[in-house]
Amino acid sequence: MLTPRHLGIGNKLGRVAWQLVWMILYRPTPRIFHPWRCLLLRLFGARLGVSVHPYPSARIWAPWNLVMGDHSCLSESVDCYCVDKITLGRNVTVSQNTHLCSASHDFRDPAFPLVTAPIVVQDEAWIAADAFIGPGVTVGEGAVVGARACVFRDVESWVIVGGNPARVIGRRRA
Repeated sequence: MLTPRHLGIGNKLGRVAWQLVWMILYRPTPRIFHPWRCLLLRLFGARLGVSVHPYPSARIWAPWNLVMGDHSCLSESVDCYCVDKITLGRNVTVSQNTHLCSASHDFRDPAFPLVTAPIVVQDEAWIAADAFIGPGVTVGEGAVVGARACVFRDVESWVIVGGNPARVIGRRRA
């Protein structure tokens, strides 16, 4: 849910500072400079494990709302819209062009207020290319979200989902 921390001047100034750092020091780096990008993210409050791979074209809206477990990856052109907390577990891969979206608007209210909810992607999960993960979704351990899938509800552990809206299309072994 929307809280004052999303609206405060400190949050807005932090996002402006981050966008400048992203454009000048983060985005232009060679692909292999993961440690440098991790340092920049940590300076802005991200909590990152070891051997984390944020790629240079990954857009992170508010690094202080990002948690990445050991050996996790935000691939090329991922849009990590972390208005609320986004947590990736260990060995999670978020493939290219995926959109992790932790905010939306309450369309039932005429004022159309912003609403937020955290996203959690548990250990060993894979979000394939061009997928969309909506606010409040938990992707279970070892789950696979297929390419171009749109996920609006929690995904069980060790299943494969695909489609729009995403539905179970298979199972994995633990």
